[in-house]
Amino acid sequence: MATVSAPPPWTYTLELPHDPRAPGIARATLRAVLGGHGMRELSDTAELLVSELVTNAYQHTDGPSSLRLRGLAERRLRVSVWDASPDVPAFFGEAKAAVRAESGRGLLLLRRCASTWGSYRFDLGRFGAAGGKILWFELSESAREGRESFGPSASPLGCRECAHLEAERRRLAACGSGEKAVDAGIAVRRHFRSAHLLPKGAVW
Repeated sequence: MATVSAPPPWTYTLELPHDPRAPGIARATLRAVLGGHGMRELSDTAELLVSELVTNAYQHTDGPSSLRLRGLAERRLRVSVWDASPDVPAFFGEAKAAVRAESGRGLLLLRRCASTWGSYRFDLGRFGAAGGKILWFELSESAREGRESFGPSASPLGCRECAHLEAERRRLAACGSGEKAVDAGIAVRRHFRSAHLLPKGAVW
């Protein structure tokens, strides 16, 4: 029997403990949901941004957080992360940020990757918890096709290892080495996430 994906809107919610493994678990869940709904093309970008938001919740609060994934019309994805702190990170409101600052990294990721984003605070419960804030962003296939994909070669972080791995991936792709190019692409993403997105001690 063929599996039919539920039409939008669909929603999944994941409760995350205050644990360094939370970013990796959030990414794995996101990957499974997008794969199940035929939206794998958004997975890499969504995982980068989810890492940023869940890592922020882990680093700046002492309690749990929640991840909500919502499929919208026109193959759009909205991702929301709740945590108990009412403080909104600077990169959700700054017009400009230093490239190497923590807030600058988050802002640059959002500007390059997301179709739109925002935040809001509330006093009553949300995702089964009281108070705090929600940070959210949206991705869409149409916006993705209209901009260059985000990759370490275009990264403002200035990481030589990122540039080296990306150059090797492109070389292998140009040579027609399919499987090796795929492996090199995995190496690029693994290094970028572990070196630039995850808190110390977090599990990729």
